[in-house]
Amino acid sequence: MTTQPPPTAPTIAAIAREVGVSVATVSKVLNGRPHVAAETRARVEASLERHLYRRRANQRPTGTALIDLVFHEFHSEWAMEIIRGVDAVAATDDVDVVLSHLDGAHHPPRRWLDSLLTRRPLGVLFVVSSPTRSQQEQLHRQRIPFVVIDTDSATSASVPTVGASNFSGGLLATRHLLELGHRRLAVIAGQEDVLCSRERVAAFRFAIDEAGPPAGPGLVRHGNFHVEGGYQHGMELLSRPDRPTAIFAGSDMQALGVLRAARRLGLHVPGDLSLIGYDNLPVAAWTDPALTTIDQPLRDMAGTATRMVLDLARGADLPISRIDLVTSLVVRESTAHL
Repeated sequence: MTTQPPPTAPTIAAIAREVGVSVATVSKVLNGRPHVAAETRARVEASLERHLYRRRANQRPTGTALIDLVFHEFHSEWAMEIIRGVDAVAATDDVDVVLSHLDGAHHPPRRWLDSLLTRRPLGVLFVVSSPTRSQQEQLHRQRIPFVVIDTDSATSASVPTVGASNFSGGLLATRHLLELGHRRLAVIAGQEDVLCSRERVAAFRFAIDEAGPPAGPGLVRHGNFHVEGGYQHGMELLSRPDRPTAIFAGSDMQALGVLRAARRLGLHVPGDLSLIGYDNLPVAAWTDPALTTIDQPLRDMAGTATRMVLDLARGADLPISRIDLVTSLVVRESTAHL
């Protein structure tokens, strides 16, 4: 019996002939270089994917020991906790960290990918953002691994992801307020298109429904995770004639904004308003009153993701692609019995 020889791996020249372009054009697409028309780039990438083309092992990035840390936006102490967690692990491996942000976008633009492929880092960490499917394929072809931290939307099982149990955290926060006797509760969440925000709101609604009375109209607010967003929604909610007696803020920074709004309106926390935040940033223990919050282990999330991307860069296989760390309730002074 004769055996069939293994299929020959496609060459750049074969890809170029199939698409009807020059070898130089295929090379530009492979290396993420500019000056290729979008339609041509799409046809070349489709051919590369169809033939399962991958860069040869000796073309794997082996230059400067860098990892890219990409935030969807860069703000506040929350981002600093992520940076500290990444740096703690990267420093032990003598790896430098390059910071960038996407101005609030959840997927990087073409120019970002061009710059990344020029640097050729060991790997990429995406924070509340992720590469598009096409960008994922390009990173795979370039043998540049990536891991998503606190993903903004459901990712496929093939995308390594580190997050925290947001639904569980939302339940802990809401049930804590309910156990203190509060029934007029409000939640000030982050952006509605961010998965962690949606999960916390879903947990809030679930706990409210479980306890009996539904969340009243207008008591579920979406904004952002910033102080000013918390202040704006706090002013609106606390100025209502049926103002809530307790507020679950989607971040500690939002909670700081609500705390200022309460003081501006002459309300005492926790006497008139119980307030709980999310993240357990270092500043939460230093507010007056000290902030009850949900501990989201940001440094551990970042450190875990960094170890994953460095393992992938060394050619190791990950035993699991999705890791969700545990959240916990930290009770301080900003919540009290009604």
